Amino acid sequence: MALPRLKGPFTVDQYQRLGERGVLREDDRVELIAGRVVEMTPIGDRHAACVRRLNRLFARTLFDLAMTDVQNPIVLGEHDAPQPDLVLLKLRADGYPTHPRAADVLLIVEIADSSVADDRDVKLPLYARAGIPEVWLVDLPAERVEVYRAPTAGTYTDTGSASRGDTLTPLHFPNLTISTGDILG
Repeated sequence: MALPRLKGPFTVDQYQRLGERGVLREDDRVELIAGRVVEMTPIGDRHAACVRRLNRLFARTLFDLAMTDVQNPIVLGEHDAPQPDLVLLKLRADGYPTHPRAADVLLIVEIADSSVADDRDVKLPLYARAGIPEVWLVDLPAERVEVYRAPTAGTYTDTGSASRGDTLTPLHFPNLTISTGDILG
C-alpha cells in the first residue's frame, strides 16, 4: 500500500497520533525528520544481517550495562523521531515505557547500503544537534565503519573510520573491542 500524501510539518505527538488513527500502519517504513513523514528505504539482506550481528553482539556483551534497541524511534526534539538501525541506551529498570530521548542514547548505529548519502547528510547533523555522543555509520558498499563523536554546534568534531581488519571501541564502553569484520560479516 502506498503511503498517503501527508502535509506537515508534524510534531512528534501529531505523528504518533497518525499511527493511532490508522493513517500510518505499524509496518510502514517511515520516520519523522524535521516535521516531515519520510519513507525509509527497504531493508535488504546484507543490511538486515548486519543489524542482527550487532544486536547479538551488543546484547550479549553489554547485557548488564546498556539496553539494545533495534529500529525503534528515538525522540530528538519536537519535530524529530528518527528510527536508527540500532541504539545503545542507558540501562533503565522500566525498559522505557515511552520512546527514549536524546539524553538516553549512548550510541547510534546506522547501517547503510543504498542510503549512505541520506544518513551522512540528513541524520548525522540531526544527531549532532541533539547531542548524541557517538554515531557509527556502517557503509556496507565501502566496507567501512565511520565513527562520529564530540558533537559541537550541529556537527561532529571527532571523526574517523575503520576498515575490514580494524577494531572499534565504543566511547562509553572502553573495555569492549569489536572487529569491523564482526560488524561487516
